[in-house]
Order: sequence, then structure tokens, then C-alpha cells
Amino acid sequence: MTRTIVTGGSSGLGAAVVDAALKAGDRPFVIDRQAPAGGVPWIECDLADTRAAEAATRKAIAELDGLDAVVTAAGMDVPGRLADVPAETWERILAVDLLAPAAVIRAALPALTDSHGHVVTIASTLGVKAVSDATAYCAAKFGVVGFTRALAAELAGQVGVTLVVPGGMRTRFFDDRDERYKPGPDAVLNDPAAVAAAIMFAIGQPRGCAVRELVICAETETSYP
Repeated sequence: MTRTIVTGGSSGLGAAVVDAALKAGDRPFVIDRQAPAGGVPWIECDLADTRAAEAATRKAIAELDGLDAVVTAAGMDVPGRLADVPAETWERILAVDLLAPAAVIRAALPALTDSHGHVVTIASTLGVKAVSDATAYCAAKFGVVGFTRALAAELAGQVGVTLVVPGGMRTRFFDDRDERYKPGPDAVLNDPAAVAAAIMFAIGQPRGCAVRELVICAETETSYP
């Protein structure tokens, strides 16, 4: 039974990971600003506050009595020209999408080292291909790619590390955007359950074997390669 912390586990990809973990008989624990469905144990936390994220992680580990995996699925974006996106919003995107994963993983490392556990970070196809009007999101997700690759080298032989690079998914991620930044009527978005299944595959590798990187997207994804 894998004890797994999932950030952003109340919606989107995070919720799909929680569902997949429950179906596998595992014990997911959510860190988020909203309660997850189905009575899954959780801690309320604004992940943009990295010290709070660290404290929430340590509390979750105590409640789980150890830890086997972390999936940093929380993320946000507010598209727009650099000059038009308020500085506070721009910096919050960096905090939630890049600084929070590092904070959660940092706090989890002692427990993950004890269990020879696994870290899964969530980047984006926009972490390998830059586009206009997404400076904060691209900066954060490019950062996740570099952070995760460096972490994999640092923790080799101690903790498994997997970088997941998903394309667009059918979630509420795009709901609050201006119409010009929403996927077009012909866009084909991937099922988050498919990405969650790949994450579970990575976590389930036997000791000594690690899936380092996975790119997962709809066959007609336009943002990759």
C-alpha cells in the first residue's frame, strides 16, 4: 500500500491521481486549498506560501506514518503579455508551479529516503517549448524540468525521480481564461486519467528501476514536439 502525497489533489490531474491511487488500494493524502472528493484525508494549504507547504507536508507524513511517494500536481496559469499581467499574479504562478514543488519535496525527503520512495513532478509541454503570452508559466515549467533533472542526479540510488510532461488535458484549467486563451473548438485534449495511469506506472517501478521522464499527450497535441 503506497502512501502518497498529492498536491492539488482536489481537482484536475491531481484528482485523477488520487482516484487512480484509491483504485490501486493505496493511501493518497491531499494538500490543497479545497477538500478532495470522497473523504480523502487532506490538509488545507495555500501552496504559494512555501513555508506553509513544508509544514503541511510534514504534518501529512506524520498522519500517514511515513511516505512512499509525492506527486506535485498543483498548478496554475494566467496567460497574458508580460506588461499586462500584474506582478503579484506573475510571481504567484512561479510560486505555485515551481517553488511549491521544491518546498514539498524538500520537506518530504527524509521520509522518502527512509522508504526509498518516489517523486513525480508535473511540468508541461510548455516546459520544453515556449510560446507568447505565457512568460510566467513557461518560466515555471522550464524550471520544473531543470529542477527535476538535477534532483534525479542528486538522489540517484536513494529516491526515484520522474518528470512528467503532459500536454493539454480535459480539466477546468482553462475555465477562467479569456476566450482567446482557451483551447479552440477543434482542440483535442487528453484524458487526465490517462496521465494519472502513467504516473502510477512510474511510481510502481521496482526498486533499482526508475522512469526518468514521460511525455504524455493526445496524439494530435500541437504544443509538442
